[in-house]
Amino acid sequence: MSEEIYIRLLGAVTGEREAEPFDLGPARQQVALALLASVPARPVPMHRLVSGIWGDDAPRNAEQSVYTYISGLRRAFEPSRGRREPSRLLAGTSAGYVLHLRPGQVDAVLFGERVAEAHRAQRRGDDRQAVRALDQALRMWRGIALSGLSGPFVEQERDRLEQLRLSALEQRAESLLRLDRHAEIIEALRDLTRQHPLRERARELLMTALFRSGRQAEALETFEEGRVVLAEELGLSPGEGLRRCHEMVLRADAAPLSPPAPHQLPRRLAVFVGRADETAQLKERLAPGDDAPPGPLVIITGPPGVGKSALAVQVAHLVEERFPDGQLYVNCRAATPELPALTALEVLGRFLRALGVPPHAVPSDLDEAAAVWRSRLHGRRVLALLDDAADLAQIRPLLATPFGTSLLVTSRETMTWGDDYFQLELDRMSHADSATMLAGLAGAGRVAADAGQTASLVRLCDGLPLALKIAGARLAGRTDWTVATLAARLSDERRRLHELAVGDLAVRSSLAASHTALERGLRAVDRQAARILALLGLLHVPEATAEVAGALLGVPPAEAEPGLERLVDAHLLDRAGHGRYQLHDLVRLFAGELRPDGARDALVRVFSYYAASARLASSVIDPHRVQTAAPVDAVPHQVSGCEEAQAWLCEEEPILVAAAAQAMSFPDDTIAGLGINLAFGLAWHQQRAYDMTTMLALNAQALRVSERLGDEASAQLAHDHVANALRVTGRTDEAVAHLRASLTIARRLGDAFGEQRAMGNLAVVHISGERFEEALPWAERQLALARSIGSRVGVRYALLMTGNAHSGAGRPEKACEPLYAALADAQEVGDLTHEAQIRMGLGETHLAMGRPEEALEHLVRASDLMTLVGYRIGKLRCLVGLSYTHRVMGRPDRALACVTEAAGFGGALGNPRWERRLAEEQAAVHEALHQV
Repeated sequence: MSEEIYIRLLGAVTGEREAEPFDLGPARQQVALALLASVPARPVPMHRLVSGIWGDDAPRNAEQSVYTYISGLRRAFEPSRGRREPSRLLAGTSAGYVLHLRPGQVDAVLFGERVAEAHRAQRRGDDRQAVRALDQALRMWRGIALSGLSGPFVEQERDRLEQLRLSALEQRAESLLRLDRHAEIIEALRDLTRQHPLRERARELLMTALFRSGRQAEALETFEEGRVVLAEELGLSPGEGLRRCHEMVLRADAAPLSPPAPHQLPRRLAVFVGRADETAQLKERLAPGDDAPPGPLVIITGPPGVGKSALAVQVAHLVEERFPDGQLYVNCRAATPELPALTALEVLGRFLRALGVPPHAVPSDLDEAAAVWRSRLHGRRVLALLDDAADLAQIRPLLATPFGTSLLVTSRETMTWGDDYFQLELDRMSHADSATMLAGLAGAGRVAADAGQTASLVRLCDGLPLALKIAGARLAGRTDWTVATLAARLSDERRRLHELAVGDLAVRSSLAASHTALERGLRAVDRQAARILALLGLLHVPEATAEVAGALLGVPPAEAEPGLERLVDAHLLDRAGHGRYQLHDLVRLFAGELRPDGARDALVRVFSYYAASARLASSVIDPHRVQTAAPVDAVPHQVSGCEEAQAWLCEEEPILVAAAAQAMSFPDDTIAGLGINLAFGLAWHQQRAYDMTTMLALNAQALRVSERLGDEASAQLAHDHVANALRVTGRTDEAVAHLRASLTIARRLGDAFGEQRAMGNLAVVHISGERFEEALPWAERQLALARSIGSRVGVRYALLMTGNAHSGAGRPEKACEPLYAALADAQEVGDLTHEAQIRMGLGETHLAMGRPEEALEHLVRASDLMTLVGYRIGKLRCLVGLSYTHRVMGRPDRALACVTEAAGFGGALGNPRWERRLAEEQAAVHEALHQV
């Protein structure tokens, strides 16, 4: 499909399909297209689309408008695409929207490629090929780029393309001069200098062409015109290049004068470790092979303290020979809280003075300074390192550089610029490189003496070179300390940031600079991001989502997402998968110190969200299970269907468990109660998933907190859940004690439903302990009470326990009636969990009665249902039963398949009874196979 499309930006924005024009929609939709087409096959994030179309004046519904524009473009590009068919040409990804076009399908991108091709040809000395490529490139222009459109991106991109066009005209003139075709370029250069009188390079070329055509007086007049306009418009004298050209004409000599080249790069670090892959990537962009031109813009981004500046300086020194006309450096001061960040005009002023512009002649107008910057760079090969840039706005006026000049930028912010740039996301250092860095700073002997403690210290420094540098300096300054000494001091999370400071270096202040910049930002999304970071610091969970951030802020998830993405751009938050975010350890500790306003209300909202979501997911999986967690006033995460609910609970369980444990540790009764609620909401999932260790710990905590709060109803439920966890791990007597306590509380509260549930649990505990005769009375009492209060689920469970107790006691014929009655009721109401358990009981009962065919039918169905509802211990029991059934039916090969699958559950899930049963069945299967 993309082969048929061609997009034109060098004039009015138009689209062609098989050479036939098609409508691209309203103006802002065309701006969205231009943004996407300027970087074909690369993702453009939502925030970039919004800022490019509206800038700081974006309306509240800006993102919805972007969705509308994307839909409109998809319809325009693929009119025959079905409504539910995904777009192949304009795709949405987690990183943004991608327009799947080749560079040759966008005239502006193709124009840039042709100009670059011409530059390579010039470097090879092939000026004829350069002229051909430039003629092809310049013929693509049909007027003012992006004409008829407006907006921040349009103005920026139009200026960039125009500067590239003017440079291409000058480049073409250079080649024609070398081909001695000077006469044919004079009029074109006159037009160029008339339209752009401040372009000194164009004037130099015109003077050269006139001089070589024998028109020396006109060449001198051209110089005088330039001198006057520079003085009147900018208050400047002609630059070095124009003055050299003037002297050349006066002396009739083509020999140029060489100005002194600035060399401003800071010294390299004495200890620079690792980053080999990153260094290679940056060198390839700044000093490519085959004498190709360097990339005009290279950006290194990453979190605070990750070593961006050190890497940039290291690479700049490695490639400085490719930039013989100078290496410039400026610290833009984005992360220096005690000093204001430099403005774009201040950055330009520093660079212009380094390039020879007298201080009094540096323009005070930003556009004029940018024009002088381009003029001074023309024909030079210069590398400019802009360290610690705040954002794109701070450096934008410097970006339209002539060929041969490269900007190397470091920033904590992710940036997006045009189609000809390279951005390296610098990550934390590997463990091996971190240890090597420590050894270089603190001494190889000390580090090698205790590899285990070195590994701990590296982990505590979170792979951040700044933290490692501080740790190494502290060890170097304290010869009485071992690596273990410092590791122990950093192990205390409450003091870790305090310990990671030496002299003027501190991890805390580095992180604070980024947070303060957001907090003081002019845009609402910056301030929202700062608040989200502070609120996330309240939580002790490994990951968060837009729903969690929305709950913390008290807004819908869609309104919180821009703030999360802003934190990602600022490298204070990492993506941990689709729609998921995480804080690294040191950032998490810093966020935990921020203490935002409204913290309690935010925590109530977020723990309510967690509790409501766990409750909903559990009820979707087993809608017939009576919820033990009380309803919560919050909008839960929505799931549709059993499989999606199970997948969500499995993925979120570590987060939900951490949230429940944290909430229950709060002295605030409301928050602690929400933690109990969340623990109860997870209990059935943990039982099905057989996560008994976590279930036991969480519900034991819930029991202690319930008793502290004097909440007997919650204490009764906690006793039940603790008992279930103890039961399945073989601790029968302890389980019975908890269930008797549960029964006592239920009777004291007059909770008949809780009473009959405790009776049923007492029955199953005795069955699990193979005390079947003791189980039967409890099952019968539950059955009577459940019938009296009209609880169908209680009746079903009591019938199941009655059948299982009879079967286990050696009376399978008495088990069938209650089990079939329970099965009929479960099927009538669609209770899949109980149907699975009942069919498992029927399978085992029929086996005991010598009816393997009937047993097989029930066990196969039970096994499928156990998989569907995620009941792991039940699945294991079914597989062992199926193995036994196949074995007695003379099919040991099928028995082996079942018992092999059962063995994959890992030590029978820690259940002593079923560990023994599985081992016995494995031995019997292998014996049967040997007898075949």
